[in-house]
Amino acid sequence: MFVALLLSGIIGFERERAHKSAGMRTHALVALGSALFAVIAAEAFPGQGILIADIIVGIGFIGGAAITRGATKHLITGATTASSLWLAAGIGIAAGLGYNFIAVAATMIGYIVLTVFWHIEKKIAWRMGYGHLKMMDQLGLIHEHNAKRKKP
Repeated sequence: MFVALLLSGIIGFERERAHKSAGMRTHALVALGSALFAVIAAEAFPGQGILIADIIVGIGFIGGAAITRGATKHLITGATTASSLWLAAGIGIAAGLGYNFIAVAATMIGYIVLTVFWHIEKKIAWRMGYGHLKMMDQLGLIHEHNAKRKKP
């Protein structure tokens, strides 16, 4: 369970550094709880697949709480944080079942996706002209601009 706590803390640190709603503590608790349930399932029940599936569904509800609607009705935020919580649960399950190599590999890949892909995504969006539009949409300026254009 310590491995789950440590590895999910890495993912949570990235989310914390990005000022997201779920940080180190949330990710660590999700992974620790998942590891705990995985250990209990492996020890107490011969077919732990059902309990692990229930963990995944339960994390979906927690992830749903991380997804919110922004200032405008078209801006949805928190999907990446919800996905990282789901990843933390997977890391916890893998570590809890003794698959430490898989847990470490998933952590490394997840961290790369959260950090490196973020920069790639921003560069692509900026080159395609979406960076400016997204910023205007977040500030509510697109709707103001369109309203001004419709007036004679």
